[in-house]
Amino acid sequence: QVQLVESGGGSVQAGGSLRLSCGASVYIYSSYSMAWFRQAPGKEREGVASIAIDGSASNADSVKGRFTISRDNAKNTLYLQMNSLNPDDTAIYYCAAGSVRWPSLSPALYDYWGQGTQVTVSS
Repeated sequence: QVQLVESGGGSVQAGGSLRLSCGASVYIYSSYSMAWFRQAPGKEREGVASIAIDGSASNADSVKGRFTISRDNAKNTLYLQMNSLNPDDTAIYYCAAGSVRWPSLSPALYDYWGQGTQVTVSS
């Protein structure tokens, strides 16, 4: 029943690091692109990073130089390495997959979603 499952969230101090993982079914993982989104209380869901099956990726300006998206095709797993975290990164992070040809940060282009994992960054 569950096709995308996030893990790796938690609480860290500002400047710390976390690595999020998203395990996917073979079918879902085979989608053209996968992505990470996040949503903080009172704010709209925003794209964080996206990666296509060929490895091409796109990052939001707010995380460039700090976050790295990657995928392990042998394990059907998507990752988000987050470094230099700050309190503005606090949000629920969602894994998503969609049949899009290019890495996109638009939520409307993704068909499958995980239930999210909480990331909290304290000062």
